[in-house]
Amino acid sequence: MYEHFLDSISRQQWQRIGLRRRSGVATPLFSVYSRKSIGIGEIPDLNLLVDWCGMARMSILQLLPLNDVGFGFTPYDAQSSFALEPMYLRLTDLKEVRLGELRSELDSLRHTFPCGKSRVNYRIKQAKLGFLHEVFQKNNVALNPPRQLKRFKEKAKYWIRDYALFKVIKDEFGQAPWEAWPKGLKERNPEALLHFESEHKEQILFYIWLEWQLFEQFLAARRHARKKKVLLMGDLPFLPSRDSADVWAHQDYFKLEFSSGAPPDAYFFKGQRWGSPPCHWERISANAYDYVLERLRYAEHFYDALRVDHVVGFFRLWTIPMTEPLENAGMNGFFDPRDESVWEGRGKELLSFMANHTKMLIVAEDLGTVPECSFRTLQEFGIPGMDVERWMRDSRRGYAFRLPEEYRPNAIATISTHDMTSFNAWWEYEADTVYEPLFERSCKAKGIPFEEIKGRLFDLKRSSHDRLRWKEEVRSVQVLAQLVGRHESEIGDLIDLYRYTYHEKERFWNLVGFSLPYQVMSSPKLAKAAIEKTAEAASIFNIQLLQDWLALGEVLKGDSWNWRINFPGVIGNQNWSMVLPISLEALKKLPLKKEMKAINKQTGRI
Repeated sequence: MYEHFLDSISRQQWQRIGLRRRSGVATPLFSVYSRKSIGIGEIPDLNLLVDWCGMARMSILQLLPLNDVGFGFTPYDAQSSFALEPMYLRLTDLKEVRLGELRSELDSLRHTFPCGKSRVNYRIKQAKLGFLHEVFQKNNVALNPPRQLKRFKEKAKYWIRDYALFKVIKDEFGQAPWEAWPKGLKERNPEALLHFESEHKEQILFYIWLEWQLFEQFLAARRHARKKKVLLMGDLPFLPSRDSADVWAHQDYFKLEFSSGAPPDAYFFKGQRWGSPPCHWERISANAYDYVLERLRYAEHFYDALRVDHVVGFFRLWTIPMTEPLENAGMNGFFDPRDESVWEGRGKELLSFMANHTKMLIVAEDLGTVPECSFRTLQEFGIPGMDVERWMRDSRRGYAFRLPEEYRPNAIATISTHDMTSFNAWWEYEADTVYEPLFERSCKAKGIPFEEIKGRLFDLKRSSHDRLRWKEEVRSVQVLAQLVGRHESEIGDLIDLYRYTYHEKERFWNLVGFSLPYQVMSSPKLAKAAIEKTAEAASIFNIQLLQDWLALGEVLKGDSWNWRINFPGVIGNQNWSMVLPISLEALKKLPLKKEMKAINKQTGRI
């Protein structure tokens, strides 16, 4: 089933990691913690996660991006595609320093920022930076830099000077975006940069020292993972933040007059506007793709595989003029390139360059509105995409859920991603429902009075979170058309939404082989059945969010809606802050790892 991967452009990567079915777990580091953690998960905590993977006979640990997020705390909007996030440092494991009397401050930090709360308190970053600066000064690092620091600077020479300068300039100007800096610094005038550098040598070295410490701690975690035979999969954000060291240092590599995003779809009726400027691929390719190559080289220090975010953007990217009002999101954009005939060629060029210039297995996040050429290319190149269980439907069979054997061999089979509700929340709040803003927009476009018909179609008392739950009596397309007051030929998109979602739970219940009637609430038994189906899939990898694995036991209490990592297109405290309710030490003791091991064994993923 997978032998053709060895005839693809990715054959060396498959040979390196071993061509076999695997199972794994995905999590952001900020969502886990150990008894040693201060305020947030820390890089050495990966050792405990790796150990737990081994106990459950999983061999992949997939992480969300760990890049420096500044003070925005959004992993996919980082200030650098290279630099790691300093708040993930373990302060007691710093190399070549003495803490001395500062150890009492560690106790104070641990008391002020306890782990185990439901949300990350991101004030921990400023507190840790303050402590680290004290360590840096008291150990006279500026006067006596460690010899290993010099070797690190050589490994990171492509990006480290620009990054450290960027950070210090932002500190100097109150975190103002680089486009608001004085002209000489904004436009990278060599004399202005040299003058600033000469005036801030110690502060610049501080940021370089931080990245060296992070580098060393991550290398140690990588060694432990190799010893335990667990692959580490990183995450390469498709684009850096507009206000990043990458964009400031390589302004000609980005189309600053545009924002990247995604077109309107069933989940975002206005589309999405991400803010990151699109890459100017022609200019990057003219320099032998140096920017792409260096990102890969640095990531290789830490990872065996690399998930490339929004890989469909390599083929064509939804591009929005910066002049568009923010409230329009991604409605008024266009695909770049505009010529569809060149999409496949461009995507193949970029992906083949990556596969030919890295030891890591390239993995593709290929969700959303996907051009057909993307599926063809990933299959040809032996690159896994992503098949999400709740979206695996067959329109020719009444939107029935696809069987495990119908999944792509070159894929990660999963029941949820970090941009979605967990399985339990999907079952309780989303299955059997339609997205209200999308349904309303479709009605208004046809002149249908949405507020008048809403109560006829949907059980409003059982609807929440912008999801409308169908009334049982809307039992056919003919009834739907009658209640809407239009002929079936006029409401094709509403009919598609109805067919996709009406009795959705019943169809899923049939997929997992349970006897009707279905249960309204989720349960460990249902979660197990859902995971078993993806584990049985033809896909070479089966990777689940940590909270979905934990659904096998009654570990996560309270409202399942709160166990979501990110709500795309929404700014709020619930994004990128979810913390699991148990420590990693407690996780290792949970009996559910035996159940996980059994699933992996019976589906040939050990």
